[in-house]
Formats: sequence, structure tokens, C-alpha cells
Amino acid sequence: MLPNLQQRVLRHLEKIYETVSLEASLPSIALDLIAEMRLDPGSEAPEAHRNLWNQTDIATITYGDTFVSKHEAPLKTLHRFLKQHLEGAVNVVHILPFFPWTSDDGFAVKDYTEVNKKLGNWDNVRLIGQDFRLMGDLVINHGSGESEWFDNFINDKDPGRDYYFTASPNDDLSEVVRPRTSPLLRPVDTVKGKQWVWCTFSHDQVDFDFRNPKVLQEFVRIIRLHLDKNVEIFRLDAVAFLWKVAGTTSINLEETHEIIRLLRTLIEHASPNSMVITETNIPNRENLSYFGNANEAHAIYNFSLPPLLVYTLLSGNSRYLSQWLMTLPPAQFGTTYFNFIASHDGIGLRPAEGLLNDDELDGFIHAMQSFGGVVSWRAGGGGMRKAYEINIALFDALQGTLEGRDELGFERFICAHAVMLGLEGIPAFYIHSLLGTRNDHKRLEQLGYNRAINRHQWHLEELEVLLDNEDTETRRVFDRLQELIRLRTQQSAFHPNATQYTLQLGGALFGFWRHSNDRRQSIFCIYNISNQPQPLFMTDLNMVVGDSWRDLISGRVVEESEPEWTLTPYQAVWITNR
Repeated sequence: MLPNLQQRVLRHLEKIYETVSLEASLPSIALDLIAEMRLDPGSEAPEAHRNLWNQTDIATITYGDTFVSKHEAPLKTLHRFLKQHLEGAVNVVHILPFFPWTSDDGFAVKDYTEVNKKLGNWDNVRLIGQDFRLMGDLVINHGSGESEWFDNFINDKDPGRDYYFTASPNDDLSEVVRPRTSPLLRPVDTVKGKQWVWCTFSHDQVDFDFRNPKVLQEFVRIIRLHLDKNVEIFRLDAVAFLWKVAGTTSINLEETHEIIRLLRTLIEHASPNSMVITETNIPNRENLSYFGNANEAHAIYNFSLPPLLVYTLLSGNSRYLSQWLMTLPPAQFGTTYFNFIASHDGIGLRPAEGLLNDDELDGFIHAMQSFGGVVSWRAGGGGMRKAYEINIALFDALQGTLEGRDELGFERFICAHAVMLGLEGIPAFYIHSLLGTRNDHKRLEQLGYNRAINRHQWHLEELEVLLDNEDTETRRVFDRLQELIRLRTQQSAFHPNATQYTLQLGGALFGFWRHSNDRRQSIFCIYNISNQPQPLFMTDLNMVVGDSWRDLISGRVVEESEPEWTLTPYQAVWITNR
């Protein structure tokens, strides 16, 4: 019998490399990976189905240079902003790629072992990780076309000579699904002649070849380094595309899932409180598969939530959001959803496929464009061109309905976040949502790519002026969202794994019931998702007789003499018995 951990790692490797001829033996590869993580081959597995989170966990997503200040490293400025303004409200900080990079705002990494000098250094990263649970990106599918590894690939040198996936233009690539419309293969002149490298995203983002165990070993080495620098949560970027096979879609293949299981095994043995989160911007059913059997991702990005929630608030009809929520399986203990409604990218449309029809998607896109948004496109199977995501600041996305702009944008925006905060899972705020940041058309024009519209860079001194003034839009947004966060973190029924049931309240209202794991607290979360006042009948809620019920947000008490409440446009209520 092999030692426990060695046996587990070997089983993963046997499934990953079942169809691959290797020079090294799988048992020796297993020992190499264990050694890279500085683990004992006989290590016992941590407790299964253990929740590494509770209702106090609130995340924020930010670039390392979202905030800049003269004569200070941006990561230090970020740390200062977080400590001064968000400590006590946010405890998980996701810093988007902070490595040297060449394109895609950090997602074309040149060196995974260094911090971009324009941002700061490892000490800055480590100090943030002392005060907050730190999430970092493992940009695992691809690397920069200007890295030392890729230069070595061109010159047939180690390390890198065999790190990248190559194919032939004559291969059957017609079914490959990817999020871009650029040519999939990039011709490269190397010392061995012309080779065609696989580029799922852009020609500066060249896909790694995980059929080579040396690539896997490199990333395990990177994970160990990041753990040493206080990174506790690993976001596996674009991981769905990891394993490629010509003649297939080359997305969500079984080898990809097994690699995630292997990385989870190694990470949780090295750091039992660490988490793996998969970033898979794909249709809902495929996204859910990354939970595995509670042995893959600890958390998955809940990608269907942003397009469905925004569409619901624009249409004033909760039908699709309610239908989706009813079919969303409760996460097993030890797994949870990572809920977000805005990100550094945009509002992804793939997760809405099969949920909204083509006419509804077209109307959605038209409304977003009228509010200043732009559309990014993708290549689907058979070379079809489809809308991939809407690039827009969330505050602007909610400035009206499908009928056009109105004066209820602020209320609609707060309502959206009240929905997110109530749902099963860990809520994550894009930093610009906390500040009500608008579309940055100037940055879009300067940088020339669509996603720049939602990646504004704040001069901290200018932002501080806005936050110091109670009458500014920025301060109003910041205060309202912080108050909702404070309320959420005090309720056991908002534990990410507390029971959740969808309520049937008619099209203009959206609601669900949360029940704490100890069965002591119930919260009815109800939202008017329309631009007209709506009646809420207390008889539609299964409130236990004898309990005292009140709305956490307004403080209003439920009285027997008031069987009906009128909810103002986009009003949220959290009615609790405790």
C-alpha cells in the first residue's frame, strides 16, 4: 500500500494521463508534485464537507492599481483604502493578476513568481494577506507570448520547449468553443520550423499543454509560492479550456475536471483553510459540474446571476430569475456559490443561454447599448459569431428599464445588491460597484478594448473628497451598501449554506426564504423588481404564528392589523423572526 496522499495523487494522475504516453513514471511524478508542495506522502486528508465560510464572509474584487496616489505603490494604496474604508465590512479581497504582464490587463502573465513592479512587491501582497483573506488568480490556461517560457519554446530550450499546445491547421477544429472571434491558431517561426500554437483568447495568450506533466509541476510550484505569500484562495482563471482535443469542443473535458481535483487535493493538504474557486463563464448546467462531488471547486462563480438579475430589473418581471433559482441545487456542505453581479469583465451572456430566448437577449443588448455599454463577441461551434458579454459599469446598466432611462437608477442598483446579499453563497462586490463608478468612456477610447469601460482608475485623493461629502452619489452608494452588508453579516440565516426556497409572489415581486442551519432564524427576502408600487400580502409568506416578525432593513414590525404592505419601486425587505 502506498502512503495516503501519494496514493490519492497517483489516482488523479492515472485518470489525467490515461491516453498520454509519458517518459516519466506516474509514481515518480506523484512524488515530485508532493515534494513541490513540501508535503509528507503519508499526509492524512483534511475533514470532508467542512464549510470554510459563514455569513460574515464578504468579498471585494479589485485590480492592484484601482486606487493610485502620488509617491506610493498602488498595492500599498489599495491596502490603505481597504483598511480605512472597508475593514469590518469586507474580509475577502480578490486582487486581479498582479504579475508582470503584456496584455488583457494582467491575464497574459509573463512571470508567475514576481509582482509587477508598477504595483509594488511581494511584501505589499503579503501584508494585505495578513489583514484580509487574500484571493489570487492562477491564470492557468495560458501565458504571455512574450514570456521567457515562450521564448524558450521558440528556441527549443528548457524550461518551456514543450510547454505550449500546438495543432495543425488541417486538424478538425470546427467544434471548438471559445470566447473570442480571432483565429484559434497562431503561426510561430521556431528553430524547429513553423509551429501553430493554440490561443483560446488572444495571440498574446498562448495555451499551455497539460499533456506535459512538467507544466503541471510548474503550476504546483507556483501554488506553493503563493501560499507562502499569504494567498489563501485560488481563482482558477478560464480553467474550463485547460485540456484540448482536436475534433471536440475542447471545453469541460474530463481531464480538466481531474486536474482541478488534483490541485484541490494538494492545496487542501498543504493549507486546510484554503479554497479553490473555478471561473467558468459557461452555461449554467456546465458551470455546476465544477463542484464535482464536493471534490473539485470549493466555490463556483455563479455566472447566471448577473445577466438574469439585471434582465429581471430591466423587464420588471421575475419569471426567469425565479425559474432559475428553483432549479439551482443547494450546495453540499464544503461547497458554496460565489455570487457576484458585476466584475472586471462584463455581464456574461453565455450563462443566460437556454434561460433567455434570442429576442429577449436582443432586447437586453439594445438596452445596455442605450445606457452606454458595448458588446464583445465570441466564436461558437461551426464558426458562428455570438454575443459573449456586455461591457458596462453596473451602475449605468441599471439606469433604466427596457423602455429606456428613468429616475430610479439608484434604487434599482441598491435592490440588485440586496438580492445578491440575501442569496445562498458568498457575496462578492466588484470594487467599482461599492463606489457607484460610472462607464469610463475615456479609458475605453484610450486603451481601445471594450472591457476598459468598467476598469476605471481612481486617484485616491479625488475619491476621498467624494466619500467625505454626504451629498455625493459615491457616498450615498457606499453608505447604503455598507449598511446592507452590516445587516447581512449579523444573520445566521444568511450563512452561505443555509436553506433556501424560492417564493411564488407574482411577476413583479421576487422572493426567497432563508432558514438558518440551527433552524432558529427565518428570513423572507422580498424585492419589488418593478418601477411601480406593489402589494405584498403577508398571507403569501409562511410566517410561524407566535413569532415576532420585522423587516431588518426598515425596522418595520409585521402587525396582524396590517395584512398587506405596499412596497415602493425596487424596495427590498428582509422579514425575520429574530
